[in-house]
Amino acid sequence: MILLLHNRYRTLGGEERVVEDLAALLPQALGEDVEVLERGSAALSRRAAARGLLRGGLDPEEVGAAVRRTGARVVHAHNVQPAFGWRALQAARDAGARTVLTLHQYRLVCAVGTCLDPSGHDCTRCHGRDTRPGVRLNCRGSHADAAVYAAALARWSGRLVESADALTTPSAFTLARLQELGAPLGGRPVHVIANPVAPVSPELRARPAGGTYAICSARLAPDKGVDVAIRACAGEGFPLVVTGHGPDEGELKSLAAALGADVRFAGRVPDSELARLRAGAALAIVPSRFAETFGLSAAEAMAAGLPVAASRVGALTDLLPGADLARMGDADALAGVARRLWGDAAVGERNADFIAGHAAPDAGAQALARVYDRPA
Repeated sequence: MILLLHNRYRTLGGEERVVEDLAALLPQALGEDVEVLERGSAALSRRAAARGLLRGGLDPEEVGAAVRRTGARVVHAHNVQPAFGWRALQAARDAGARTVLTLHQYRLVCAVGTCLDPSGHDCTRCHGRDTRPGVRLNCRGSHADAAVYAAALARWSGRLVESADALTTPSAFTLARLQELGAPLGGRPVHVIANPVAPVSPELRARPAGGTYAICSARLAPDKGVDVAIRACAGEGFPLVVTGHGPDEGELKSLAAALGADVRFAGRVPDSELARLRAGAALAIVPSRFAETFGLSAAEAMAAGLPVAASRVGALTDLLPGADLARMGDADALAGVARRLWGDAAVGERNADFIAGHAAPDAGAQALARVYDRPA
């Protein structure tokens, strides 16, 4: 039995998708039962979240009890803040489970996890246990929240790593950035295992040459740069479909209206509808402003056989050739890449072939199995 542990974010994104995919993949690939234990930040008050951060978790014995109830031999944790914390991993260990922690983002050091400062620039000012710059910059949007995160990360990130028997991360870029940040990895090996990206069935594969719009699938928040995609498509006269939700939705709709852009906001759609929308697109756009740790939206669009125009940032540079990338935040440059790639079926096939090798689900599952089975 594998127990997946995850604290869902207030605005859902790629990590939730990865946990869902693993819950479906691992039983088939490993022949082993999987259970997911989740808590959600949206259900926590600010006071409860602060208490969880400062204490290193709210109810660790809940995790210990889940291990004993299920007989889990492995607890594989994803995001643990603020509800679970390091105490949850320690409770799992005490109950007899091996603990594995996947570092999906930079939150061992960075309070927002994206290394993006409030002005929208890449930021590595916080380093190691010195998280004071995040307080000075008010990275959490509230000085009280920023202070709580700074204190909690400085105090507990090292303990969190120590409470894991094994560490993984989804890209070589993420590992390099964590090392650059002085994250408390303790000199331990970190296994780079790509997030699983399922192949797309022939009937759902995109046919970009006949596509009639660009698609941008992202959380509607500043770090995802959806405004850049809107400006780029407006400049070229390309229709754009945006999927996802988030705090910037109203502002982005106003921007599209002000530019007279042909943009349809589809909201957060089920997988079947997202697949249908990708199948009808000529191009996917991934305009991220932050150093993506994997680039799941880009990878899934590539698997569907779409050409992808993206920002030259983070792990997106591991997925796409330089010619398909534009300077981060530069709508004109992104428009130029989009214009060149529009409807290019050959590029779409190249992308699908690359992802089939880079993020094959079975290969990822076997890599995780080796981590799960390695003695502590």
